[in-house]
Amino acid sequence: MEIDSVFYTDRSGPATINPLLDQLPSYQSLLYRRKPSTNGTKRRGSSRTRLGSSGSGKWGLNTVTRHEEKQRSQTLQKPVRELPKTMAEKRRDNVQRLEQARELSSWGQWRQSTRRSLRRMRQEAHEWLSSLKLWRGDIHLIEGMFGTGILSYFSFLRFLVMLNLVIFLLMFSFIMLPIIIAPYASGNTTYNQADGSVCSAYPSSTRRGLVIFHEHITDLLSGGGFLEQTYLFYGYYKVDGIHFPKFSYNLPLAYLLVTIAYLFLSLIWIVKRSATGFKRNLVQDEDRFQSFCNKIFAGWDFCITNENAARLKRSSLLYELKTDLEEERIKQKIADRTRKERCRIYVIRLILNLFVIAVLAACFYSIYRATVFSQKAQMTKENFMVDLIYEYLPSIVITLANFITPLLFSLIINYEDYSPAFEIRFTLMRCVFMRLTSIGVLLFSLWSQITRCKEEPCICGYNHLLYSCWETRVGQEMYKLTIFDFIIIAAVTIFVEFPRKLIVKYCDCGLAKWWGQQEFAIPQNVLEIVYGQTICWIGTFYCPLLPAICIIKYFFIFYIKKVSLINNCRPATRPFRASSSNFFFLAVLLIGLALACLPVIVSIAQINCSQACGPFVNYNTSWDVLPRTVSQLPNGVRTFLITLSSEAFAVSFFVITCLAMFYVIALAGAHKRVINQLREQLAMEGRDKHFLIQKLCQAQRLSAIRSPGPQSLSQPRTRGSSSYHTSFSSNYNDGLYLADPHPDSSTHV
Repeated sequence: MEIDSVFYTDRSGPATINPLLDQLPSYQSLLYRRKPSTNGTKRRGSSRTRLGSSGSGKWGLNTVTRHEEKQRSQTLQKPVRELPKTMAEKRRDNVQRLEQARELSSWGQWRQSTRRSLRRMRQEAHEWLSSLKLWRGDIHLIEGMFGTGILSYFSFLRFLVMLNLVIFLLMFSFIMLPIIIAPYASGNTTYNQADGSVCSAYPSSTRRGLVIFHEHITDLLSGGGFLEQTYLFYGYYKVDGIHFPKFSYNLPLAYLLVTIAYLFLSLIWIVKRSATGFKRNLVQDEDRFQSFCNKIFAGWDFCITNENAARLKRSSLLYELKTDLEEERIKQKIADRTRKERCRIYVIRLILNLFVIAVLAACFYSIYRATVFSQKAQMTKENFMVDLIYEYLPSIVITLANFITPLLFSLIINYEDYSPAFEIRFTLMRCVFMRLTSIGVLLFSLWSQITRCKEEPCICGYNHLLYSCWETRVGQEMYKLTIFDFIIIAAVTIFVEFPRKLIVKYCDCGLAKWWGQQEFAIPQNVLEIVYGQTICWIGTFYCPLLPAICIIKYFFIFYIKKVSLINNCRPATRPFRASSSNFFFLAVLLIGLALACLPVIVSIAQINCSQACGPFVNYNTSWDVLPRTVSQLPNGVRTFLITLSSEAFAVSFFVITCLAMFYVIALAGAHKRVINQLREQLAMEGRDKHFLIQKLCQAQRLSAIRSPGPQSLSQPRTRGSSSYHTSFSSNYNDGLYLADPHPDSSTHV
């Protein structure tokens, strides 16, 4: 008789009623949920519910089947040498594939060989492109020595280099290149001419006569002098249009659209990269037990080859486990707090947060006063060093604030009684707020000077006496911030980290041992380059070549940080996993992009353009070029664009977006319920396996007791035997046997 059940009670009895399987925890759980009224109903539904509990139902079986078919098809498409099999199995698979190929027609063989050749070409092209990746060897070296946590910082730096390269290509291709090729392509360039009014006066800052060498250095560091009237700054682009033989090029429109394009492209690129990290981070944070399992069973970084890095990785995993246990202890402590203790903690946090707000306010006020003083002091020239200090005074104050406030925040957080993980995140968010908001305060200080005149209202819409070309002045401030940020990073590495390494290595005093080797703090280093990238996004509108400067800056920073990491630093004691690191980096970068968009949008839409320089001399604001260009288009195109910008289209688009969002939210909720059900089924299957193993052990013990001698135990089982005649526990009236399913049976273990 054909057997299609693994467990059965009697060879002559029915296979659907089994007391052993009815005792499975998953089946008992289903019975408890359904609460049947009679035992007869329970017995009638036994086989049906057992299928649902042990096999996850028809949906689960179909899903598993589809997954197996997909894996099988992928395996068949792979070359034999790439399969994870022994040589004998590979030879057997190769013979089977050759036999299957002979059975195909000539057309099928040609298609198969063509498909195989194209796949091989695609793989070779992918490998070739991978070999062309920037810093590929250096990043592999860092990954092997320090693991994926520190690797994520250098990969993030490479991403910013590629992003700035794309931004630079956009600015160069659509703004600079038409001006450069116009004389060689029979192009007629029309410039914005001054109309003789006081607003169009633009005194040149180029030095005349005998120029001392240090004055060139001042111009190079400040962006003034000979650099002010170059492609570097906004004021140089006075072109109104370029008329080629077959078409006309509207440079003001191109300038505006390219600015919108690089901001939008940055947003799309960052969101696309952060989506994977966000999903992984969300799954990891969903279940604390899963976090423990990941750290214990999948926490090791197998890319590490350095012994010291392996020891540090071991200590970092130990630290993570201690941190998780400490968080659980603090959660329990928070749950057990009395009302008096909660009030005391809230009062302490309120006082400390008020102190933090006071420190931030003092820093912002210092930046504001330094910016106002620097702008006024630049009108008079004294000597080389004093002028240079006046030029860089806002940058110096911002750098000091960014250096002092993290130390204060790290000290204050110890008294606020947060969990260790929240302490790190909260301190970092305070530092992010300080760094990025300091740029906003600087721009606010500049615009307060630009839009304020002695005689209100301003004749030109801005302070033309102090800022004849205010866009170039803002570009110079962003240029100085970029240069000074690079100087500080290089100076700290050379004059702080290298001497510290020498002191710790060759000095045996207690102070040197207490000071210890420099840690490579990933979050602080990331905040440095996010700060620089935010400056780049803001300054590109006013300084079109700033992305190229940032590319050069990031190149030097990469090698400076690499040398410092290998020779001076050690990984931080509070590690960052690569998955969470990438998401955190991109989240902070997204905040920086949002902050960068705000001043650019305000300057484009609200502040009057300079009437003495730049491509928007003939417009009140930079945005005015778009409506004027649309009004000159044909009627059909103009009507279409006006419809897109109308309130009716905006409301309709908003409604459709809301419906799509509600659908996605409902779909996410359904997926979450399915995930919870699958988790419950996995837990139940684990309990079922534990139960069955216990029963199997009991059966083996009973078999050993009942067997007459060692001969029956050592008696070989015949090849055609289909079952073990091993009885289970004697708790049942019928004997239970473990059956071997027939190869054609539908039951699989």
